[in-house]
Amino acid sequence: MFKKKSVNSEEFIFYIDLVTGFLKKKNLIKSISTFMKEKANFITQTSYGLLIFQKEDNPVTFYDEDNFESFETVLNEKWETRETERSLFENGLFEILAYIFRKSRDARKDYRIIIISDTPSKLSDDYHNALYDLLLKAKKFDTFIDVIRVGDQKFYDDDVKLKVVTSETHGGVLYCNEVKSFLNILTSLVQSRSEFNVVHPESDNQILDEDKIFYEKLAVDLISLDPDDEEKCDICEKEVCPICTAYSDEIHKCFNCNAKYHACCAADYSISNNIGFKHLFRCSQCDTLLKLDEDYVDMIYEEEHGEEVEQHIEYEEIIDSAVEEDIPEFQTIDESTYNDEDQKISIGEGLLSPGILKSPPSLKNIQQESPPPKKVRVGGFFGQEIDVKSIESNENLLSSATETIISEAEGSTQVKEKISITKLKPPRRSTIKLCKICGFTLRGTSNCPKCGFKN
Repeated sequence: MFKKKSVNSEEFIFYIDLVTGFLKKKNLIKSISTFMKEKANFITQTSYGLLIFQKEDNPVTFYDEDNFESFETVLNEKWETRETERSLFENGLFEILAYIFRKSRDARKDYRIIIISDTPSKLSDDYHNALYDLLLKAKKFDTFIDVIRVGDQKFYDDDVKLKVVTSETHGGVLYCNEVKSFLNILTSLVQSRSEFNVVHPESDNQILDEDKIFYEKLAVDLISLDPDDEEKCDICEKEVCPICTAYSDEIHKCFNCNAKYHACCAADYSISNNIGFKHLFRCSQCDTLLKLDEDYVDMIYEEEHGEEVEQHIEYEEIIDSAVEEDIPEFQTIDESTYNDEDQKISIGEGLLSPGILKSPPSLKNIQQESPPPKKVRVGGFFGQEIDVKSIESNENLLSSATETIISEAEGSTQVKEKISITKLKPPRRSTIKLCKICGFTLRGTSNCPKCGFKN
């Protein structure tokens, strides 16, 4: 049996979205060089990529490189012809995420996108909404996005948007207001994300049904064996499938690592180890995203679990039928003429232990006593005391405002106009201050307890 391999490789992709001259080319190249040298001290396999837009929205990219010379060459050649009129923040992420999705077919790794930006994007909200939909998929492919916003401004128009993009992918937004601090900020991202004990919410692992076609397009089929390949399944380690015991169950393999699967063994493995759809799974040897025929997997699933599902459905149908046939609708009953013997009803005959229940009287005949009025004091201990009357019906609860009776003195009352709860104002909250370097929340101090920066 296969043992799942841990992800022990990373690819850092630098997205240079610099429009102004705040950060110079020389400083940028030197900082990236220092970053790569420090990263070389880690044991993880690391490669690098770069994206920088040229004028007329032409992107220059390279991926999966392991030497600094490629960075230096591209930045020296393309720096003067880069886009300097506007930010193309969303377009750059579209390009990078498309590469990550394609690459994820073959193998899994941690993708670290570091965006170095100095200007908010002016693209419409449609771009951001489309990007957000891709981000929800990207974090399932071990993608982390960090943004370094360089510039001398204190606030930017897209601060909220950047925090949404980074938080959805377990990254962060770092602000660099001084050029000399850029190197320290960049090298703070050297440490691998996999080394942090990040607890992902259960909702992060959910895949929406409407994304099914997206994942099917990414996945690839198993391929036929070569003539010289051994016909032995790597899951069951047998030539004949132990599930169907049929010699006609041919063995196919993963195109990337040659892991071999019986059709039944692959379907059974996919049912237990899928990515959200029973016919889509990752190769248990190399993590390539694979797909099987959906109808075939459903057939295998029904053969294994069909009896349990049918019993559950049949059980629910019998319960529903028993309730509909044996239980009459509630009727108004005069309690004075109520006869225990006449109102005996048998529930679930032949299914459950026979129960003898009495038909309850109509709820309309039950007189509900109005609860005593609730008293609240507005304006502190010495404020006015208000009696809140209960509302007689639930239907009036949504359409009526709260009627209040203000008691000014004992024995005398004064009725006030109805007050809508939508006019009530929430209490004022204290201003939240964030660290300019790491974004950590500061409470009652100007020195960041996380990075030590004095704000």
